[in-house]
Amino acid sequence: MQSRPATSAAATGGKRRVKVLLPLPLDGAYDYGVPAELPVAAGDFVIVPLGRREEIGVVWGEGETGPGAIAESRLKPVLHRFDLPPMPEVARRFVDWVARYTLNPPGTVLRMAMSVSAAFEEPRPVIAYRRSGAGLPEGFKLTPQRRRLLDLAAAGPARPLGDLAREAGVGTGVARALADAGLLEAVALPAAPPPQPDGTRPGPALSQDQRAAADELKARVASGAYSVTLLDGVTGSGKTEVYFEAIAAALRAGRQALVLLPEIALTAPWLGRFAERFGAPPAEWHSELSAKQRRLNWRAVGDGSARVVVGARSALFLPYPDLGLIVVDEEHDQAFKQEDGVIYHARDMAVVRAHLGGIPIVLSSATPSLESTVNADAGRYRRLHLPARHAGAVLPEIQAVDLRRHRPPRQRWLSPPLRDALKETLAQGEQALLFLNRRGYAPLTLCRACGHRLQCPQCSAWLVEHRLIRQLQCHHCGHAMRAPEACPACGTAGELAACGPGVERLSEEVSELFPKARVSVMASDTITGPQAAAEFVRAVTEREIDIVIGTQIVAKGHHFPFLTLVGVVDGDLGLSGGDLRAAERSFQLLYQVAGRAGRADRPGRVLVQTADPDHPVMQALVAGDRDRFLAAEAADRKRHGMPPFGRLVALIVSAGDAGHADATVRALARTAPRGEGVEVLGPSEAPLRLLRGRHRRRLLLKAPRGADVQGLVREWLAKVPVTGDARVQVDVDPYSFM
Repeated sequence: MQSRPATSAAATGGKRRVKVLLPLPLDGAYDYGVPAELPVAAGDFVIVPLGRREEIGVVWGEGETGPGAIAESRLKPVLHRFDLPPMPEVARRFVDWVARYTLNPPGTVLRMAMSVSAAFEEPRPVIAYRRSGAGLPEGFKLTPQRRRLLDLAAAGPARPLGDLAREAGVGTGVARALADAGLLEAVALPAAPPPQPDGTRPGPALSQDQRAAADELKARVASGAYSVTLLDGVTGSGKTEVYFEAIAAALRAGRQALVLLPEIALTAPWLGRFAERFGAPPAEWHSELSAKQRRLNWRAVGDGSARVVVGARSALFLPYPDLGLIVVDEEHDQAFKQEDGVIYHARDMAVVRAHLGGIPIVLSSATPSLESTVNADAGRYRRLHLPARHAGAVLPEIQAVDLRRHRPPRQRWLSPPLRDALKETLAQGEQALLFLNRRGYAPLTLCRACGHRLQCPQCSAWLVEHRLIRQLQCHHCGHAMRAPEACPACGTAGELAACGPGVERLSEEVSELFPKARVSVMASDTITGPQAAAEFVRAVTEREIDIVIGTQIVAKGHHFPFLTLVGVVDGDLGLSGGDLRAAERSFQLLYQVAGRAGRADRPGRVLVQTADPDHPVMQALVAGDRDRFLAAEAADRKRHGMPPFGRLVALIVSAGDAGHADATVRALARTAPRGEGVEVLGPSEAPLRLLRGRHRRRLLLKAPRGADVQGLVREWLAKVPVTGDARVQVDVDPYSFM
């Protein structure tokens, strides 16, 4: 690997030294010496020694000099510099900012930006073959198949053996024999650049509202300055086509664009729309990519050849050299909150990344989060509103079905009004969606003889029955087991009963009611990646499915022209649990799933089964009065000093021993910060008190909006030594209270 000249050459009176940040949970960057023959600059990816091993890190800046610096004799050298584009300065500042905000070591955040270790290996060249100048070896027979392949190899460019064989209509063994005989010669081809989306291709005709919004976004991109725009449009209003115009403007300006999506299942239909609009697919970034594709895409982002990236929240940490636009689609979605490792909200960090880079960001949603709504109302964000569905489609009528008056039969979950609506929809040749945000067959299995409930041995959670695969599963830690024949507590056989419905049980009921209907379940354990999602979407779009039964992954992003009925089986499911965002989240989810109905020229209707039709969420849904609901929710939060009008930080203490967890959390409680408007709630057992075999306790710091909660927590944690296997996890701006 060839070195390139360093952009900075600050000398220290002796050996030059630089700081190298390693993707490890260390306190900060370490100083290393730079050999004279290996010039390096800030952002370079390098190999350095760490103890007895070698690690890849990033040059974070010049090393320390002066009285407190490490003696030159003790400096270890930088061993190697990779011939890769450096991590841009704005990306390094972003890593530092996220680390400070989330109270994590910078190296832990850097690890998210360097998650593909194979990307640092030299890419293997593509080996292709062409006709050599060698003559026919003695005794080598030139069969018709061999001759056909040789003629093809002589007439065109070099191609891989498999491609040559396929085009010649012969087996790869024929091609291999010709190569072994010296009649085909191997050549190394450079890696082909990824296909390039074309920002000059004309898009579809836009409505007047869409065109006005698109023009505003294009102006923001052209300005090249930081701005936040909330693209607020009803379901089916064409928000995607509007922000596609902003992406086209970024491409024409020679800049990169990033689109964050909350669910992998949304990627497949979105990719199809993107490729149709821009003539080529974007680069993808999510957990379902193969190792090879992740390596290729990481390098393509870093060298700038990936012009548009669509991905999950981790795509935010890729090393973009020329990012000019960020779009966060479905910005309200809770899936943007990372709950493990470095805990952060990708929407909020995307706004920070845009600010640091001085670029525009678009937050798109039909049900904006209260945080974004408050920022728009305060003038910190620009709001663009799309009040009507595209192409003349109308919003569906939403009705609440009172389960106190319309009770389903015993051990059944569909009320008479919903069953009648399904019958009418099928009779008209249209499609229906039944929504139940609960995977599996049943959420609980209990013994009718003794009342024992089957619980996960590692978590304080019930085991969920998945009848299709004949397993009981924990949805928190992944523990799975076969359903026992007899109760493990009392030994009685044949008395274990499934309690409550999941989507599998609902599918069973629907198939009994409508035996001729084609029924399919769409949940995260049946749709296992973008390809499976694409196939499911195709089957629904081409009307190979009559009734879709799905969890939250069907609630957004899908456009099914013949789907006219949505039935919400349990509208009250998300309204309990003590979560401060429960009402907001339930409204968003139910509004989004309702928006799947009537998106084309056929009118839609929505039936929401509820035991509490007077709840503010149900009233707002039926009345279609989102803004009044959000205003009431905001007033309630403001009255209690809750986000976005106050600050929260959760401390989750865990340990393998319950006594150790209790002792640690009590020590933290005794040293809790005090101050005007600052209070600490707890300690208490976490609602999920046992998770993956670890006992969990919680503390919640509540403070005014302007408080330096990071400083408070940093000082707080410094007072209490955490010993043994105890861990303290800090969640700034918590979304989950489990």
